[in-house]
Amino acid sequence: MIRRWAILSVILAIALPMAAIPARAQSGSSATSVPTYAYGTSTNTASPFPIGPQSQGAFSGSVPGKLVPGVLQISLQDAIDRGLKQNLGLLLSNEDIRSARGERWTQLSKLLPNVTTQSSAVASQIDLATLGISIPGFPNVVGPFSYFDSRVYVTQTLFDWKAINNTRSATQSVESRKYTFKDARDLVILAVGFTYLQAVASESRIETADSQVKTAEALHNQASDQFKAGTSPAIDALRAKVELQTRQQQLIAAKNDFAIQKLTLARVVGLAPGQQFELTDKSLYQPLEGITVDEALKRAYGSRSDYQAALADQRAAEFSHRAAVAGYFPTLSFDGDYGAAGKHPETNAHGVFDVRGTLTIPIFQGGIVKGDILKADAQLAQSRERVENLRGQIDADVRTALFNLESSAQQVAVAESNIGLAEETLTQSRDRFVAGVTDTVEVVQAQELVATAHENYISSLYSFNYAKISLARALGLAEEGVKEYFKGK
Repeated sequence: MIRRWAILSVILAIALPMAAIPARAQSGSSATSVPTYAYGTSTNTASPFPIGPQSQGAFSGSVPGKLVPGVLQISLQDAIDRGLKQNLGLLLSNEDIRSARGERWTQLSKLLPNVTTQSSAVASQIDLATLGISIPGFPNVVGPFSYFDSRVYVTQTLFDWKAINNTRSATQSVESRKYTFKDARDLVILAVGFTYLQAVASESRIETADSQVKTAEALHNQASDQFKAGTSPAIDALRAKVELQTRQQQLIAAKNDFAIQKLTLARVVGLAPGQQFELTDKSLYQPLEGITVDEALKRAYGSRSDYQAALADQRAAEFSHRAAVAGYFPTLSFDGDYGAAGKHPETNAHGVFDVRGTLTIPIFQGGIVKGDILKADAQLAQSRERVENLRGQIDADVRTALFNLESSAQQVAVAESNIGLAEETLTQSRDRFVAGVTDTVEVVQAQELVATAHENYISSLYSFNYAKISLARALGLAEEGVKEYFKGK
């Protein structure tokens, strides 16, 4: 029994690590993975708003450019332009087009003429006995003798329905990669817009936190003066000190977050490591004219490059299915060669040629054609299912973007109103504290309301601006949409 348990333990020790390898491989992200754009809730506010790309795939990286002396001034459009040149996801997508074109030429070569030339010069001596030839009175050894042969060979497929459809399928794959490249441009704009707006929001939080520190300092000075004058208890001064240090901590965190957001933006747009830059665009509120759901969906189905790429993939699968069925069909080909041969090229060379037409009729191929058809059927069904799924996804993307746009616009209006009310409340609370009517509890609470109101405004403004970029992406018009929705930025 002990030996059995020992053997079982050894087997498990070997098998478990091996089983974990494919699991880790499956969990890894692809180099060309497309980032996921999700909607969630900010950690700083209770209002839902888009949180942007969650994947650390190719679109979050770039090929860095050259270091530029000084401090660059980068607007949202500048960042997008740089991302469209340096972003890794877009560069890899462009290489996918070249790879698809290479595959198309590989398939097309089976239909184009194949021309080669070959020249040979032979010196030979033959022992007839090794060939089983023995003639009485005839020498067993023949030679030595020599000859040459120089020809041009031509091979041409006259009819091959399988090769024809494979070429058509490869052509549609090229078109799919082109549409995928266009869609990658939209994804780059979405990723750049997300990181840029996040950086702008982080910078705005620094300004808000700095203002809160100054307010807290003023409150602390007032509380300290009143404590020294004997008109206020020590707890008011301590409470004001705690509030001041809390605001100082938030300012430190806001500066750190902004620095990290700038690093993230630099990676997405392809700035050189260590490049100094400043953001010139601020998150100003610019209302967007309404668009109906039906109109938006109509534009999206006609403009979304990922949808056009899926349709091209479906057409490629249809041609691949035809090519698989064509495995039962006959093929017709032509082979020919022409050249010169003889004992000596200078004296007795003469023209030689061969011409051959070949008709190949498959009779039994061991089920390989049936296997190809089954695989092609499955791929075609999958491509159709992806198209239908994408139609539903486009509908959800458009509706989600419109919902977020409308909701965030309303949140901006409410948050802007709350800022004025909170600041008025703080002013009255400070006046009451100076007059000795209340203590610092009321002032601190009022200051918290001001901080929350500013944070909600920053978050809702970020949400609104990102919703505009998301809508442009959902419509498949990211490049045009950014210019239209962010005029004068």
